[in-house]
Amino acid sequence: MTHGKTSYVCLSRRVSYKQPYGQDRERICPRCAEPLSHAGSAFAAPRRRDTAAWRTLSVLLHAGVGFHKSCCGGPGFRPRGLREVRERLAYAERSGEPVARALKRYDVP
Repeated sequence: MTHGKTSYVCLSRRVSYKQPYGQDRERICPRCAEPLSHAGSAFAAPRRRDTAAWRTLSVLLHAGVGFHKSCCGGPGFRPRGLREVRERLAYAERSGEPVARALKRYDVP
């Protein structure tokens, strides 16, 4: 059985690396030697100079929201900008909904 690849990112260097599944070890950035964050197999990295997209990604990954394929093919909705992140964080605070779940909401009531 062959294993696919998944993405790991270095948020400080704004780089992404595809690496094989199934290796239970810490992944280290070859540029800065800091640990890489697991982003998932359905992750597509933003351009390095798109600082707002990388800030959005940082919030998502730190909240435990990854980009993993589901049975339907994709990871589902993920905020694409800081405005959408702020809306969902505010909703989580006022509703008590967990941040990770609020960040994955397509619509905020």
